[in-house]
Amino acid sequence: MLRYCLFCFTALLFCSAHAGFNEGLIASENKDYATALKEWRPLAEQGDARAQYNLGLMYSQGEGVPQNYEQAFAWYRKAAEQGVANAQFNLGVMYVQGHGVPQDYAQAITWYRKAAEQGFVSAQLNLGFMYEQGKGVPRDYAQAFAWYRKAAEQGHAKAQYNLGVMYDQGLGVQQNYVQAVTWYRKAADQGVANAQLYLGNMYRQGQGVPQDFTQAGIWFFKAADQGHASAQYNLGVMYDQGIGIQQDYAQAFSWFRKAAEQSHVKAQYNLGNMYRQGEGIPQDYAQAVTWYRKAAEQGHASAQYNLGVMYGKGIGVPLDYAQAFSWFRKAAEQSHVKAQYNLGNMYQQGQSVTKNYAEALKWYAMAAENGNGRAMHNLAALYEHGKGVAQSPMNALNMYQQGARAGDKQAMERLAKAYENGELGLRRDNKMAQAWYEQAKKAWVK
Repeated sequence: MLRYCLFCFTALLFCSAHAGFNEGLIASENKDYATALKEWRPLAEQGDARAQYNLGLMYSQGEGVPQNYEQAFAWYRKAAEQGVANAQFNLGVMYVQGHGVPQDYAQAITWYRKAAEQGFVSAQLNLGFMYEQGKGVPRDYAQAFAWYRKAAEQGHAKAQYNLGVMYDQGLGVQQNYVQAVTWYRKAADQGVANAQLYLGNMYRQGQGVPQDFTQAGIWFFKAADQGHASAQYNLGVMYDQGIGIQQDYAQAFSWFRKAAEQSHVKAQYNLGNMYRQGEGIPQDYAQAVTWYRKAAEQGHASAQYNLGVMYGKGIGVPLDYAQAFSWFRKAAEQSHVKAQYNLGNMYQQGQSVTKNYAEALKWYAMAAENGNGRAMHNLAALYEHGKGVAQSPMNALNMYQQGARAGDKQAMERLAKAYENGELGLRRDNKMAQAWYEQAKKAWVK
């Protein structure tokens, strides 16, 4: 889950008793930075902490002066050493980012802590983040939780979201879904899209609240409307499956597309499926290939498999066994069972690759271990005929039996024939042969 921290500089400080400070402030608000600089520099050089801070801000943002992080750092430090919390926070940011000073997380921690102990809410948030990530300090979820809570109790929306995550995952505190919902809701009500997404997830899963798909959809919509890709994807799933909302493939397609255009890999895959099946959109194999490819290039195993199928059958693209083999292999290496079977079959048939029974056996064995009945049948046939492996009727029989139990029709038919003819070390048994023939007639081929 994404956590939030803040790496933007805080705004101008306002009140000061020194003459000229307020004149500089008025000039700055009117974007007359030259006058602001003229008023504030003498004050800063005389030790006015607020003028020092504002001068640092001008240098960091390049307002009235060329942007100069070294100068910004120098003026922030002067103000920070006088206890200005904004300056202490900005020093922390500069140490994290390595602006005007070498990156130094330990120094960032020092300055964040000074500001946080003054109640500076953004520093409390960032200090919690540093503890959670183990940057500049040993990772300490309890400390992260404590600082997030301080910021959250001041109403900081992103800290409230982070606190919800800590309760949700049991980091630094005992896992408590009710508390997670409480803090997610506070952040969500302030418009934090991630909090809206996770609040929707809690309603969808019934964690910390009674399961309520309608409420899930409401919160997903709020996040999706802000452009949150995962929320858009979740809405697409709800419309696609009719969960908590009337099934509507056109709406599902619309939300999947929004998420897919933000590179959400599952949305890209689902969009490919919808184009291939013509759900919510006219069937378009070329578009299916386009979206499968986008997901496949991000490593989505099922998209890689489907892209292999499209190339292997010439659907939406010219027939290309080499491309089919390439994509099947990528999916197979991620343990996609059907891809493992297809890769084994291509090695056995010599499609776009030199025929190699040993490689076929390897991939069939992987698919068989993952429950693919057809792979079990083909593996058994290799054992039976001694291709790529020493001939072994016993191993062949075992794999045919496993394939038959897994529902493979061809394995059932081979077992029936073996009983009928007394093969593979079996005695003839017409009753068993007939039973397997009958099973084969009813079988669903996996």
